[in-house]
Amino acid sequence: MSHSLKILGLVFAAVLLFSAPAMAQEGEVAAAVPVALLTNAIGAGIVIVGAGLGIGKIGASAVESMARQPESAGQIQTAMIIAAALIEGVTFFALIICLL
Repeated sequence: MSHSLKILGLVFAAVLLFSAPAMAQEGEVAAAVPVALLTNAIGAGIVIVGAGLGIGKIGASAVESMARQPESAGQIQTAMIIAAALIEGVTFFALIICLL
């Protein structure tokens, strides 16, 4: 399963990388605009999925840690919220870059 996800990620990366030369060519500009919009949408989707997976992993690990050591639940929750906020900040930055 992870091997196919790596290949899928490489395919998306290739699509994102090859959209810039298509936009740089002169001539038929109308055909290049939908490709750029498509790659922006794919990039934004990858960013959102990655952030969702990261925050989900943090939440799962935090709940498991709280179940194992209930006395340190407050510290674990604080660390989890800080880590999730940092991931969201990076996600918003990457999303803005994808959409510009």
